[in-house]
Parts: sequence; structure tokens; C-alpha cells
Amino acid sequence: MMREMVLRNVVHRPVRTAVCLLAVAVEVSVVVLVVGLTTGLLTDTAKRIEGVGADIMLQPPSASAFIGITSAPMPIKIGEKVAQLRHVASVAPVLLQFNASGLEIVYGIDPESFRAVSGGFVFHKGHDMKGPDDMVVDDVYAATHHVRAGQTYRYLEHDFTVVGVVEHGKGARIFVPIETLQDISAAHDKASLFFIRCNRPEETEGVMEELRSTFHGYQVRPLKEYLSLMTATDLPGLHAFIDSMIALAVCIGFLVIFLCMYTTIMERTRQIGVLKSLGASDGYIAQAILSESATLCVMGGVCGIGLSLLLRALALAKWPNLTILITLGWTAGAMAIALVGGLLGAAYPTWLACRKDPVEALAFE
Repeated sequence: MMREMVLRNVVHRPVRTAVCLLAVAVEVSVVVLVVGLTTGLLTDTAKRIEGVGADIMLQPPSASAFIGITSAPMPIKIGEKVAQLRHVASVAPVLLQFNASGLEIVYGIDPESFRAVSGGFVFHKGHDMKGPDDMVVDDVYAATHHVRAGQTYRYLEHDFTVVGVVEHGKGARIFVPIETLQDISAAHDKASLFFIRCNRPEETEGVMEELRSTFHGYQVRPLKEYLSLMTATDLPGLHAFIDSMIALAVCIGFLVIFLCMYTTIMERTRQIGVLKSLGASDGYIAQAILSESATLCVMGGVCGIGLSLLLRALALAKWPNLTILITLGWTAGAMAIALVGGLLGAAYPTWLACRKDPVEALAFE
């Protein structure tokens, strides 16, 4: 009886129901996509850093785990001191340059030392850098920006020659000689970080302790644990941004459900009077209205998950370098957020329906 009444009420006003479903779907998709995009970018960045193959990363004092947010570069000669430490097999200096127009980080590297630490690139086309104006890009960047080996590519107001396209997963998507990037960024004889490879993995902790005692205040991080360091709470403003977007989505669902259920109560005043005159309790009336609201939220949530998957597919087709991670946990969380927002939006209309006098309701025209 209750289920049939709820379903009939949902389909009785198809346009209003469609608007509610769309609002809840937008609410769910905003939560899923915002969290999926931020989580995906953090996870992808961390995996590419770990993919370098080093054991330790040395950064300047007060540097963030997010390597694009770092303090002033440190002298590149520090690398010579690091190389002299026990159990250090190789050291690769890297200068970072953030390109705001493309929202990407460029690695300025010394090909020989970077090869010693990482094991070298896996080339799809071309060869490694040899000259000062050479550039290597990964396959994802090449596909996204339609870059091919052998072409001249204008980047950072400098003409580079793309000499190679490599397999993605070695830190950045763009690599140029460190000396050239030092000239472009006016950071002569500077490096943003050092990738360090130990003789044996089990010696990593000992090398880290020696680095901390030798370079006081510098940030020493093991790359095997780097993924656990990349969380939204560690990036300034990102956690607040996610919370703001979730709050905005909840407000959308709350207001639309509130308006929908309020107009529903106004339209069904006489029906509520009939139910009360037949002995329906306030609890029964409340259950019927809240069940209708919950049904709309669940249906809208399912539509929102489908909308999220569709938008994700369209975004990845246009921008293959994006990483949007849609997880079961946050999908369920978005559904729960929509359901809670919808029930809160229906709370006042439910109270309004329960306090109606059956005699006045039956006399309502």
C-alpha cells in the first residue's frame, strides 16, 4: 500500500519529478567528479614520482610533498656531497618548472644521472636528449597535444626539438636538459630536488638518517611511501575546496527537494485530510512523504552516477592526460550525501503535513 502510493505520487507530476531527479543527479555527479578529479590527479602524480625508481627524494627546507609547490631551489653542488655518502649508488638533480598555461610540471634533468637512477626511458619513438634544445615527452602528452618526434615545439617561450616520445610514468610528462631550464628560469646552478638511489633497498633507512644529519632542515622522503603522503589535507586549500564543492552540491539537492516537497504538500492538502480522516497517524503521513523524498534521491543518485561516468568518458576522450578516479567509496558517499540532503529538505514539508487539521484539509479547495 505504502510503496504503491509513493510510486504513484512520483509519476503523477512527471515534469516536477524530472527536475528533482536532474537536481539530485547534478548534486551526486559534482561530488563524484570533483573528488574523483582531485584524487585521480594526486594518485597519478604520486605513482609517476614513485615510477622514477629512486629510493629517496631530497628537497629544500619547508618543501611540500607536492613537488610542484616547493621553496627556492638549492645549489646543485649538494648532489656531489650526497653522492659521497655511504651506500649511495647514484644521484640525479632535477629542476622543476611549473607551466601555468598547461597546468603541468617540466623536469629539467641531466640525462646520464637520471638514467642511472631511473633505469632510463622506454622509447616509443626517437632517442634521448643530446643537445641543449632537445625535449622528450611521454606518450600521454604526445597524444593529448599532438606532438611527434622530430618536430620543433615552442614551449616556455623557447624553441625545442622533440627528439623522443617515451612511456609515461617517469615523474613528469616533459623533460628538457637541466642547463637549458636553468637559463629559462634564471636558476643557474640550482636544483629543486635530488632523486637518490641506494646500493641496496634495505640501506634506504640508514641513508635517510645520514642525509638528515648532514643536511639539517632539508626534507628527506622515501619514495616507496610517497603515495601515502599525497593527500588532499596536505595540499593548501584543496581540502577546503572539496568541502566547499560538497556543501554547494548538498545545498542544490536540499533546496530542490524542499521546493518539490513543499509544493507537493500544498497540492495534496485534501488528500492528506482524507488519509487523516481514515485514521492515518502523523507517523504514517511522515513516512509517506519521507519515503517519496528518499525514492527521488535514490533515483536521482543512480542517474547522477550514470552522468558522472558519461562526463568522465567525454573528458578523458578530449583530455587523455586527465585522471578521474571514481571509487566505490565516494560513489556510495555521494549517494548518502544526496539522501541526507533530500531528507533534510523534506523535513519542514513533512512537519507541515503532519500538523494539518483533517477538517480544514477536507474543506480546502
